Amino acid sequence: MRILIVEDHPDILANLYGFFEPKGHLLDSARNGYGGLALASEHDYDVIILDVMLPGLNGLELCQKLRTELGKTTPVLMLTARDSLPDKVAGFDSGADDYLVKPFSLVELEVRLKALVRRAASAHAVHPTMRLGELSYDPETQEAWRAGIPVQLTKTGYTLLRCLLASAPRIVTRETLEQAVWGEDRPDSDALRTHIHALRQAIDKPFAAPMLHTVAGVGYKLVQPDPGGIAQRDASR
Repeated sequence: MRILIVEDHPDILANLYGFFEPKGHLLDSARNGYGGLALASEHDYDVIILDVMLPGLNGLELCQKLRTELGKTTPVLMLTARDSLPDKVAGFDSGADDYLVKPFSLVELEVRLKALVRRAASAHAVHPTMRLGELSYDPETQEAWRAGIPVQLTKTGYTLLRCLLASAPRIVTRETLEQAVWGEDRPDSDALRTHIHALRQAIDKPFAAPMLHTVAGVGYKLVQPDPGGIAQRDASR
């Protein structure tokens, strides 16, 4: 793997180099957010290890810039000493793909990085455009539309949309969606609910009839709106 490490703590940085370089991984590093942003804009990496607390430009801001300004889809794993639910939600909302709390196991970190790289490779495989009525998604370009209007989502949002479209109109369980997003390292928090809420806001809020429905105690499903009338909005929205 070619890994970019953005970390200002010298001991952690040294430990990461000492663990990954002997295994044949290629590493670049920056000690602050602006340095990390510059390296990410100049080079392509398989995965990025990103500390949240960075001088100048913090990890959340850096991740947002990677996604919105540079258009980078490189998997990002955030390292932080903060383990509260709001901190984790903020990390995922900024565009991160995984979250590891300090202190951490280097073996676990490597396993998580490899899983992120595998999922990214699968997501970039060439697939035909997926459609359900007026809703469509192109997995190759990660672009979505409803009724011809572009739908803007986070990387996690696109993953959820792809899973739901692949099974529509059947129900997709919460466990299946969590597996698709986080693999075996599912968060303890109810992060899925947060991402589903954001997906609803994007694909349903601007329109009269909802397509994303909650099946209480089971999961979620995408359905076509009733052409004869406006479907009742999901009470959990």
